[in-house]
Amino acid sequence: MKITVIGGGSTYTPELVNGFLARVDSLPITELWLMDIDPERLEVVGGFAQRMVRAKGEPFKVILSTVQREAVAGASYVTTQLRVGMMPARRGDEYLGLRHGLIGQETTGVGGMAKALRTIPVILNIANDIREAAPGALLANFTNPAGLVTEALTRYAPDVPSVGVCNVGITAKMKILDGLEKVTGSKIEPHRALLNTLGLNHLTWHRGFKVDDEEMWQSIFPAFLEDLKKEEHPEWDVDALATLGMIPNYYLQYFYYTEKKLKEQTQWPPSRAELVMAIEKDLLKEYADPNLTEPPADLMKRGGAYYSTLATQLINSHYNDLGEVHVVNTRNDGAVPSYPADWVLELPAIVDKAGIHPLQADPLPDSCFELISRVKRYELLTVEAAVHGDKDAMLNALIAHPLGPSADKAQAVRDDMLATNQQWLPQFK
Repeated sequence: MKITVIGGGSTYTPELVNGFLARVDSLPITELWLMDIDPERLEVVGGFAQRMVRAKGEPFKVILSTVQREAVAGASYVTTQLRVGMMPARRGDEYLGLRHGLIGQETTGVGGMAKALRTIPVILNIANDIREAAPGALLANFTNPAGLVTEALTRYAPDVPSVGVCNVGITAKMKILDGLEKVTGSKIEPHRALLNTLGLNHLTWHRGFKVDDEEMWQSIFPAFLEDLKKEEHPEWDVDALATLGMIPNYYLQYFYYTEKKLKEQTQWPPSRAELVMAIEKDLLKEYADPNLTEPPADLMKRGGAYYSTLATQLINSHYNDLGEVHVVNTRNDGAVPSYPADWVLELPAIVDKAGIHPLQADPLPDSCFELISRVKRYELLTVEAAVHGDKDAMLNALIAHPLGPSADKAQAVRDDMLATNQQWLPQFK
Protein backbone atom coordinates (compact mmCIF):
# COMPACT_ATOMS: atom_id res chain seq x y z
CA MET A 1 0.00 0.00 0.00
CA LYS A 2 1.25 3.42 -1.00
CA ILE A 3 0.04 6.48 0.90
CA THR A 4 0.94 9.95 -0.32
CA VAL A 5 1.03 13.14 1.75
CA ILE A 6 0.90 16.35 -0.30
CA GLY A 7 2.45 19.03 1.87
CA GLY A 8 4.83 16.52 3.43
CA GLY A 9 7.11 19.32 4.62
CA SER A 10 4.47 20.43 7.13
CA THR A 11 5.49 20.49 10.79
CA TYR A 12 2.40 18.30 11.38
CA THR A 13 3.92 15.44 9.36
CA PRO A 14 5.82 13.71 12.24
CA GLU A 15 2.57 13.35 14.16
CA LEU A 16 0.96 11.78 11.10
CA VAL A 17 3.91 9.39 10.71
CA ASN A 18 3.46 8.34 14.35
CA GLY A 19 -0.19 7.59 13.61
CA PHE A 20 0.74 5.28 10.74
CA LEU A 21 3.45 3.60 12.82
CA ALA A 22 0.84 2.86 15.50
CA ARG A 23 -1.35 1.07 12.93
CA VAL A 24 1.11 -1.03 10.94
CA ASP A 25 -0.63 -4.21 12.15
CA SER A 26 -3.89 -3.21 10.45
CA LEU A 27 -2.64 -0.94 7.66
CA PRO A 28 -0.11 -2.79 5.48
CA ILE A 29 1.73 0.32 4.30
CA THR A 30 4.76 -0.36 2.16
CA GLU A 31 5.53 3.19 1.03
CA LEU A 32 4.75 6.57 2.59
CA TRP A 33 5.51 9.32 0.07
CA LEU A 34 6.02 12.85 1.39
CA MET A 35 5.70 15.42 -1.39
CA ASP A 36 6.43 19.14 -1.02
CA ILE A 37 7.41 21.99 -3.34
CA ASP A 38 9.95 23.28 -0.79
CA PRO A 39 12.96 20.93 -1.07
CA GLU A 40 14.84 22.34 1.91
CA ARG A 41 11.89 22.02 4.26
CA LEU A 42 11.09 18.57 2.87
CA GLU A 43 14.65 17.45 3.56
CA VAL A 44 14.39 18.51 7.22
CA VAL A 45 10.90 17.16 7.94
CA GLY A 46 11.27 14.14 5.65
CA GLY A 47 14.65 13.26 7.10
CA PHE A 48 13.17 13.32 10.59
CA ALA A 49 10.25 11.15 9.41
CA GLN A 50 12.71 8.62 7.98
CA ARG A 51 14.60 8.47 11.28
CA MET A 52 11.33 7.94 13.16
CA VAL A 53 10.40 4.99 10.95
CA ARG A 54 13.91 3.54 11.05
CA ALA A 55 13.86 3.65 14.87
CA LYS A 56 10.71 1.46 14.79
CA GLY A 57 12.32 -1.21 12.62
CA GLU A 58 11.34 0.43 9.31
CA PRO A 59 7.98 -1.30 8.75
CA PHE A 60 7.56 0.87 5.64
CA LYS A 61 9.70 3.14 3.48
CA VAL A 62 9.47 6.93 3.63
CA ILE A 63 10.12 8.40 0.17
CA LEU A 64 10.61 12.12 -0.44
CA SER A 65 9.59 13.86 -3.65
CA THR A 66 9.11 17.35 -5.08
CA VAL A 67 7.20 15.98 -8.10
CA GLN A 68 3.45 15.77 -7.49
CA ARG A 69 2.52 13.32 -10.28
CA GLU A 70 5.33 10.94 -9.28
CA ALA A 71 4.25 11.06 -5.65
CA VAL A 72 0.57 10.44 -6.46
CA ALA A 73 1.05 7.67 -9.04
CA GLY A 74 -0.23 4.32 -7.81
CA ALA A 75 -1.28 5.58 -4.37
CA SER A 76 -4.17 4.00 -2.50
CA TYR A 77 -4.69 7.12 -0.38
CA VAL A 78 -3.68 10.74 -0.88
CA THR A 79 -3.86 13.24 1.97
CA THR A 80 -3.50 16.98 1.48
CA GLN A 81 -2.16 19.27 4.20
CA LEU A 82 -0.73 22.07 2.10
CA ARG A 83 -0.68 25.85 2.47
CA VAL A 84 -0.38 27.83 -0.77
CA GLY A 85 1.91 30.77 -0.06
CA MET A 86 2.88 29.19 3.26
CA MET A 87 2.81 31.23 6.47
CA PRO A 88 3.49 34.62 4.86
CA ALA A 89 0.22 34.21 2.94
CA ARG A 90 -1.62 33.40 6.17
CA ARG A 91 -0.18 36.53 7.76
CA GLY A 92 -1.34 38.46 4.70
CA ASP A 93 -4.89 37.11 5.19
CA GLU A 94 -4.94 38.28 8.80
CA TYR A 95 -3.71 41.79 8.07
CA LEU A 96 -6.01 42.08 5.05
CA GLY A 97 -8.92 41.81 7.48
CA LEU A 98 -7.32 44.21 9.94
CA ARG A 99 -6.80 46.86 7.23
CA HIS A 100 -10.50 46.87 6.40
CA GLY A 101 -11.94 46.53 9.90
CA LEU A 102 -12.96 42.92 9.23
CA ILE A 103 -12.17 39.55 10.79
CA GLY A 104 -8.71 38.43 9.70
CA GLN A 105 -8.56 34.66 10.17
CA GLU A 106 -7.26 31.81 8.03
CA THR A 107 -10.58 30.01 7.50
CA THR A 108 -13.28 32.51 8.44
CA GLY A 109 -14.25 35.76 6.75
CA VAL A 110 -12.10 37.50 4.13
CA GLY A 111 -8.96 35.62 5.21
CA GLY A 112 -10.65 32.29 4.65
CA MET A 113 -11.87 33.47 1.27
CA ALA A 114 -8.37 34.50 0.18
CA LYS A 115 -7.03 31.14 1.26
CA ALA A 116 -9.79 29.31 -0.65
CA LEU A 117 -9.03 31.25 -3.83
CA ARG A 118 -5.36 30.25 -3.60
CA THR A 119 -6.05 26.65 -2.61
CA ILE A 120 -8.95 25.33 -4.69
CA PRO A 121 -7.14 25.30 -8.07
CA VAL A 122 -4.18 23.49 -6.48
CA ILE A 123 -6.40 20.82 -4.89
CA LEU A 124 -8.30 20.31 -8.15
CA ASN A 125 -4.96 19.82 -9.89
CA ILE A 126 -4.11 17.12 -7.36
CA ALA A 127 -7.50 15.52 -8.01
CA ASN A 128 -6.68 15.47 -11.71
CA ASP A 129 -3.39 13.66 -11.01
CA ILE A 130 -5.29 11.13 -8.88
CA ARG A 131 -7.81 10.61 -11.68
CA GLU A 132 -5.05 9.89 -14.20
CA ALA A 133 -2.29 8.28 -12.13
CA ALA A 134 -4.06 6.72 -9.13
CA PRO A 135 -7.66 6.00 -10.17
CA GLY A 136 -9.86 4.99 -7.26
CA ALA A 137 -7.56 6.44 -4.59
CA LEU A 138 -9.35 8.24 -1.75
CA LEU A 139 -8.39 11.89 -1.34
CA ALA A 140 -8.56 12.90 2.33
CA ASN A 141 -8.30 16.69 2.45
CA PHE A 142 -7.10 18.34 5.66
CA THR A 143 -6.27 21.62 3.96
CA ASN A 144 -8.28 24.59 5.20
CA PRO A 145 -10.84 25.86 4.54
CA ALA A 146 -11.70 22.16 4.50
CA GLY A 147 -15.43 22.46 3.85
CA LEU A 148 -15.01 24.93 1.01
CA VAL A 149 -12.28 22.84 -0.60
CA THR A 150 -14.47 19.73 -0.34
CA GLU A 151 -17.36 21.70 -1.89
CA ALA A 152 -15.12 22.42 -4.88
CA LEU A 153 -14.05 18.77 -5.14
CA THR A 154 -17.62 17.46 -5.16
CA ARG A 155 -18.59 19.89 -7.93
CA TYR A 156 -15.49 19.89 -10.14
CA ALA A 157 -13.96 16.46 -9.46
CA PRO A 158 -17.00 14.30 -8.59
CA ASP A 159 -15.37 11.19 -10.07
CA VAL A 160 -12.48 11.35 -7.58
CA PRO A 161 -13.48 9.88 -4.18
CA SER A 162 -12.84 12.58 -1.59
CA VAL A 163 -13.65 13.60 1.97
CA GLY A 164 -12.91 16.72 3.98
CA VAL A 165 -11.50 16.22 7.45
CA CYS A 166 -11.13 18.57 10.41
CA ASN A 167 -9.96 17.87 13.96
CA VAL A 168 -12.63 20.02 15.68
CA GLY A 169 -15.15 17.16 15.91
CA ILE A 170 -12.74 14.61 17.36
CA THR A 171 -11.30 17.21 19.76
CA ALA A 172 -14.81 17.99 21.06
CA LYS A 173 -15.52 14.27 21.41
CA MET A 174 -12.33 13.59 23.38
CA LYS A 175 -12.93 16.59 25.64
CA ILE A 176 -16.42 15.34 26.48
CA LEU A 177 -15.05 11.85 27.15
CA ASP A 178 -12.44 13.32 29.51
CA GLY A 179 -15.23 15.09 31.40
CA LEU A 180 -17.29 11.91 31.67
CA GLU A 181 -14.26 10.01 32.94
CA LYS A 182 -13.78 12.54 35.75
CA VAL A 183 -17.44 12.19 36.77
CA THR A 184 -17.76 8.40 36.48
CA GLY A 185 -14.20 7.44 37.39
CA SER A 186 -14.04 4.97 34.51
CA LYS A 187 -12.50 5.31 31.06
CA ILE A 188 -14.79 5.17 28.04
CA GLU A 189 -13.17 4.00 24.82
CA PRO A 190 -13.74 6.52 22.00
CA HIS A 191 -15.24 3.92 19.63
CA ARG A 192 -18.18 3.53 22.05
CA ALA A 193 -19.12 7.21 21.77
CA LEU A 194 -20.90 9.18 19.06
CA LEU A 195 -20.94 12.98 18.86
CA ASN A 196 -24.06 14.47 17.30
CA THR A 197 -22.88 17.56 15.43
CA LEU A 198 -24.07 19.36 12.32
CA GLY A 199 -23.26 22.38 10.21
CA LEU A 200 -20.46 23.47 7.91
CA ASN A 201 -16.74 23.20 8.54
CA HIS A 202 -15.83 25.59 11.39
CA LEU A 203 -19.54 26.38 11.66
CA THR A 204 -21.02 23.44 13.58
CA TRP A 205 -23.14 22.97 16.68
CA HIS A 206 -22.72 19.97 19.01
CA ARG A 207 -26.12 18.83 20.26
CA GLY A 208 -25.93 15.22 21.44
CA PHE A 209 -23.56 12.56 22.71
CA LYS A 210 -24.25 8.84 22.92
CA VAL A 211 -22.27 6.16 24.71
CA ASP A 212 -23.26 2.63 23.71
CA ASP A 213 -26.40 4.12 22.12
CA GLU A 214 -27.43 5.79 25.39
CA GLU A 215 -27.99 9.54 25.07
CA MET A 216 -25.89 11.43 27.65
CA TRP A 217 -26.55 15.02 26.55
CA GLN A 218 -29.07 15.63 29.35
CA SER A 219 -26.21 15.43 31.84
CA ILE A 220 -23.29 16.63 29.66
CA PHE A 221 -24.81 19.95 28.59
CA PRO A 222 -25.85 21.19 32.09
CA ALA A 223 -22.39 20.25 33.37
CA PHE A 224 -20.85 22.27 30.52
CA LEU A 225 -22.94 25.31 31.51
CA GLU A 226 -21.96 24.93 35.18
CA ASP A 227 -18.28 24.87 34.22
CA LEU A 228 -18.79 28.05 32.17
CA LYS A 229 -20.30 29.82 35.18
CA LYS A 230 -17.17 29.07 37.20
CA GLU A 231 -14.85 30.72 34.67
CA GLU A 232 -13.72 34.28 35.30
CA HIS A 233 -13.86 35.11 31.59
CA PRO A 234 -16.14 32.52 29.95
CA GLU A 235 -15.86 32.01 26.20
CA TRP A 236 -19.62 31.91 25.78
CA ASP A 237 -22.65 33.69 27.20
CA VAL A 238 -24.20 31.11 29.52
CA ASP A 239 -27.82 32.29 29.15
CA ALA A 240 -27.59 32.33 25.35
CA LEU A 241 -26.20 28.79 25.27
CA ALA A 242 -28.82 27.57 27.75
CA THR A 243 -31.50 28.82 25.36
CA LEU A 244 -29.73 27.32 22.37
CA GLY A 245 -29.28 23.93 24.06
CA MET A 246 -26.15 23.23 22.03
CA ILE A 247 -22.39 23.79 22.26
CA PRO A 248 -21.14 25.89 19.33
CA ASN A 249 -17.92 25.19 17.50
CA TYR A 250 -15.21 27.59 18.73
CA TYR A 251 -15.11 29.37 15.35
CA LEU A 252 -18.69 30.56 15.85
CA GLN A 253 -17.26 33.14 18.25
CA TYR A 254 -16.28 35.13 15.16
CA PHE A 255 -19.97 35.36 14.28
CA TYR A 256 -21.49 35.61 17.77
CA TYR A 257 -18.92 38.00 19.27
CA THR A 258 -17.57 39.84 16.23
CA GLU A 259 -16.81 43.12 18.05
CA LYS A 260 -14.79 41.29 20.70
CA LYS A 261 -12.75 39.46 18.05
CA LEU A 262 -12.15 42.68 16.12
CA LYS A 263 -10.90 44.32 19.30
CA GLU A 264 -8.48 41.44 19.87
CA GLN A 265 -7.01 42.04 16.42
CA THR A 266 -6.03 45.57 17.40
CA GLN A 267 -3.45 44.03 19.77
CA TRP A 268 -1.45 42.63 16.84
CA PRO A 269 1.40 42.03 16.33
CA PRO A 270 1.89 39.21 16.84
CA SER A 271 -1.02 37.72 14.92
CA ARG A 272 -1.62 33.98 15.09
CA ALA A 273 0.38 33.46 11.88
CA GLU A 274 3.33 35.32 13.38
CA LEU A 275 3.17 33.21 16.52
CA VAL A 276 3.06 30.02 14.44
CA MET A 277 5.98 31.18 12.31
CA ALA A 278 8.09 31.45 15.47
CA ILE A 279 6.89 28.03 16.70
CA GLU A 280 7.66 26.41 13.34
CA LYS A 281 11.13 27.95 13.21
CA ASP A 282 11.94 26.29 16.54
CA LEU A 283 10.32 23.00 15.51
CA LEU A 284 12.32 22.78 12.30
CA LYS A 285 15.51 23.32 14.28
CA GLU A 286 14.53 20.39 16.50
CA TYR A 287 13.55 18.22 13.53
CA ALA A 288 17.01 18.80 12.03
CA ASP A 289 18.69 17.16 15.04
CA PRO A 290 20.12 13.88 13.65
CA ASN A 291 19.56 12.18 17.01
CA LEU A 292 15.83 13.03 17.23
CA THR A 293 13.54 10.04 16.54
CA GLU A 294 10.33 11.07 18.38
CA PRO A 295 8.17 14.17 17.89
CA PRO A 296 9.22 16.86 20.39
CA ALA A 297 6.87 18.18 23.07
CA ASP A 298 6.88 21.61 21.38
CA LEU A 299 4.77 20.15 18.55
CA MET A 300 1.72 20.59 20.80
CA LYS A 301 2.19 24.38 20.61
CA ARG A 302 1.43 24.13 16.88
CA GLY A 303 -2.19 23.08 17.53
CA GLY A 304 -4.10 20.40 15.63
CA ALA A 305 -4.77 18.01 18.52
CA TYR A 306 -5.78 14.48 17.43
CA TYR A 307 -4.91 15.25 13.81
CA SER A 308 -2.93 12.03 13.33
CA THR A 309 -5.53 10.01 15.24
CA LEU A 310 -8.32 11.16 12.96
CA ALA A 311 -6.33 10.83 9.74
CA THR A 312 -5.13 7.31 10.37
CA GLN A 313 -8.41 6.08 11.90
CA LEU A 314 -10.35 7.26 8.87
CA ILE A 315 -7.99 5.56 6.41
CA ASN A 316 -7.94 2.43 8.56
CA SER A 317 -11.75 2.30 8.69
CA HIS A 318 -11.96 2.74 4.92
CA TYR A 319 -9.29 0.18 4.07
CA ASN A 320 -10.45 -2.49 6.53
CA ASP A 321 -14.19 -1.92 5.93
CA LEU A 322 -14.76 -1.20 9.65
CA GLY A 323 -17.81 1.02 9.30
CA GLU A 324 -16.61 3.41 12.01
CA VAL A 325 -18.40 6.73 12.44
CA HIS A 326 -16.31 9.88 11.97
CA VAL A 327 -17.26 13.53 11.72
CA VAL A 328 -16.34 14.58 8.18
CA ASN A 329 -17.18 17.01 5.39
CA THR A 330 -19.16 15.30 2.66
CA ARG A 331 -22.20 15.81 0.43
CA ASN A 332 -25.51 15.89 2.26
CA ASP A 333 -27.17 13.50 -0.24
CA GLY A 334 -30.41 13.44 1.77
CA ALA A 335 -28.92 12.88 5.22
CA VAL A 336 -30.69 16.09 6.26
CA PRO A 337 -33.73 15.87 3.96
CA SER A 338 -34.74 19.54 4.26
CA TYR A 339 -31.26 20.80 3.24
CA PRO A 340 -30.13 20.85 -0.42
CA ALA A 341 -28.74 17.42 -1.34
CA ASP A 342 -25.69 18.85 -3.12
CA TRP A 343 -24.45 20.90 -0.15
CA VAL A 344 -21.31 19.71 1.59
CA LEU A 345 -22.02 19.50 5.31
CA GLU A 346 -19.94 18.55 8.34
CA LEU A 347 -21.65 15.69 10.14
CA PRO A 348 -21.12 12.12 11.39
CA ALA A 349 -20.68 9.56 8.62
CA ILE A 350 -20.02 5.83 8.36
CA VAL A 351 -16.65 5.14 6.76
CA ASP A 352 -16.27 1.75 5.08
CA LYS A 353 -14.67 0.30 1.96
CA ALA A 354 -17.60 1.49 -0.15
CA GLY A 355 -16.98 5.12 0.83
CA ILE A 356 -18.38 7.86 3.07
CA HIS A 357 -22.04 7.57 4.13
CA PRO A 358 -23.52 10.48 6.13
CA LEU A 359 -25.87 9.50 8.93
CA GLN A 360 -29.45 10.74 8.95
CA ALA A 361 -29.71 13.94 10.98
CA ASP A 362 -32.41 16.35 12.13
CA PRO A 363 -32.07 19.93 10.87
CA LEU A 364 -30.71 22.64 13.12
CA PRO A 365 -32.91 25.41 14.56
CA ASP A 366 -33.93 28.14 12.09
CA SER A 367 -31.53 30.68 13.62
CA CYS A 368 -28.61 28.35 12.89
CA PHE A 369 -29.84 27.43 9.42
CA GLU A 370 -30.10 31.11 8.45
CA LEU A 371 -26.39 31.53 9.21
CA ILE A 372 -25.48 28.28 7.46
CA SER A 373 -27.41 29.23 4.32
CA ARG A 374 -25.70 32.62 4.09
CA VAL A 375 -22.24 31.12 4.55
CA LYS A 376 -23.03 28.36 2.06
CA ARG A 377 -24.06 30.96 -0.53
CA TYR A 378 -20.71 32.66 0.03
CA GLU A 379 -18.94 29.28 -0.32
CA LEU A 380 -20.62 28.47 -3.63
CA LEU A 381 -19.75 31.88 -5.05
CA THR A 382 -16.15 31.53 -3.85
CA VAL A 383 -15.81 28.15 -5.57
CA GLU A 384 -16.95 29.71 -8.85
CA ALA A 385 -14.56 32.62 -8.39
CA ALA A 386 -11.63 30.30 -7.61
CA VAL A 387 -12.27 27.90 -10.51
CA HIS A 388 -13.02 30.47 -13.21
CA GLY A 389 -11.09 33.54 -12.03
CA ASP A 390 -14.45 35.30 -11.85
CA LYS A 391 -14.08 38.74 -10.24
CA ASP A 392 -17.84 39.34 -10.19
CA ALA A 393 -18.42 36.10 -8.28
CA MET A 394 -15.64 37.17 -5.93
CA LEU A 395 -17.36 40.50 -5.27
CA ASN A 396 -20.72 38.82 -4.70
CA ALA A 397 -19.11 36.33 -2.33
CA LEU A 398 -17.71 39.17 -0.21
CA ILE A 399 -21.12 40.84 -0.05
CA ALA A 400 -22.87 37.56 0.79
CA HIS A 401 -20.58 36.67 3.71
CA PRO A 402 -21.99 37.63 7.15
CA LEU A 403 -18.49 38.77 8.15
CA GLY A 404 -17.78 40.49 4.85
CA PRO A 405 -17.68 44.20 4.01
CA SER A 406 -20.68 46.38 3.27
CA ALA A 407 -21.56 46.59 -0.41
CA ASP A 408 -19.98 50.04 -0.85
CA LYS A 409 -16.62 48.75 0.46
CA ALA A 410 -16.60 45.30 -1.12
CA GLN A 411 -14.78 46.35 -4.30
CA ALA A 412 -11.91 47.87 -2.30
CA VAL A 413 -11.56 44.67 -0.28
CA ARG A 414 -11.66 42.56 -3.45
CA ASP A 415 -8.99 44.64 -5.15
CA ASP A 416 -6.78 44.55 -2.05
CA MET A 417 -7.22 40.77 -1.82
CA LEU A 418 -6.22 40.34 -5.47
CA ALA A 419 -3.22 42.64 -5.13
CA THR A 420 -2.03 41.02 -1.91
CA ASN A 421 -2.30 37.52 -3.41
CA GLN A 422 -1.49 38.18 -7.05
CA GLN A 423 1.46 35.77 -7.17
CA TRP A 424 -0.82 32.90 -6.05
CA LEU A 425 -3.91 33.76 -8.12
CA PRO A 426 -2.93 33.22 -11.77
CA GLN A 427 -6.54 32.44 -12.68
CA PHE A 428 -7.45 36.13 -12.24
CA LYS A 429 -4.80 37.53 -14.60
